Amino acid sequence: MKAIHMTAVGGPDVLATVHIPTPAPGDHELLVRLHAAGVNPIDTKLRNRGMFFENALPAVLGCDAAGTVEAMGKQVTSLQPGDEVWFCHGGLGREQGNYAEFTIVNEQIARKKPASLSFEQAAAAPLILITAWEALFDRARLEAGQTVLVHGGAGGVGHVAVQLASNAGARVCTTVGSEENTRFALSLGAEKAINYRHEDFVGAVLEWTHGRGVDVALDIMGGQVFQDTLKAMAHYGNLITLLDPGADIAWKEARNRNLRIGFELMLTPLLEHLPGARAHQGEILDHCAALADAGKLKIEVSQTLPLEQAARAHQQIESGHTRGKLVLIP
Repeated sequence: MKAIHMTAVGGPDVLATVHIPTPAPGDHELLVRLHAAGVNPIDTKLRNRGMFFENALPAVLGCDAAGTVEAMGKQVTSLQPGDEVWFCHGGLGREQGNYAEFTIVNEQIARKKPASLSFEQAAAAPLILITAWEALFDRARLEAGQTVLVHGGAGGVGHVAVQLASNAGARVCTTVGSEENTRFALSLGAEKAINYRHEDFVGAVLEWTHGRGVDVALDIMGGQVFQDTLKAMAHYGNLITLLDPGADIAWKEARNRNLRIGFELMLTPLLEHLPGARAHQGEILDHCAALADAGKLKIEVSQTLPLEQAARAHQQIESGHTRGKLVLIP
């Protein structure tokens, strides 16, 4: 089968098209013919910094995918050949990733794809949906009627976080970097979009909340953005970050406001072998599938590229200006 190998740590040029044997499923596994593979920032970070596991190279990157069950192990009971599935699995240096024509995945991890989403949309979605859901509902305990700040509301995680929070009955504001993205974020359910290039987001949030601050904030930037977000929080609020805030954070603001600080890394169950958490993530995908099929969840795919152009996709991700998601087509 055709696949993309990461041959070394380095720039996009370390990604090479190769032909490798098609894997065979074990007793509880599925062989999935991949129709699309999502490209995530974690892919570019692993390519730049190295895989999570030793002696992993050459490796196939890509955590997100959607495809059709081609064959299955003799003890699989939940799915059948021909079923359309989506999942987040592999690509971290231990299991094969999804920059390929086929992959192997356990039947408990693969979930039936929402009928309303194309393979491209479905492949773009699992990692960002699980991340946003866990951050908002598992970490921040978001409730209807609360106010939420989502940073980067036109990006991958951000654009689904805006929708999930809005669908839950929260009032949402978000930061964006252009007028086009302002319109996009508002169309997703945001009540207010703040162009951070022209406006101080802290002041805008405080004005929007009449000086109170937001109950929940989702930080995707870390560093100074995380530090500034502390000042935009309501007392006893929940601030969730996807990144290490950094060693120089002044915590006095957080302490004075009695904030709960949470961290979200949806890859932990895959890295640490936590089957219960992986099952919960499957349930999250099922919830999101229902939302998508009810017309309440949109997945933005800004561009699709042939599998052989994985390096180009990485270059675009690293530019930092991609709206929604990029997807590779085997």
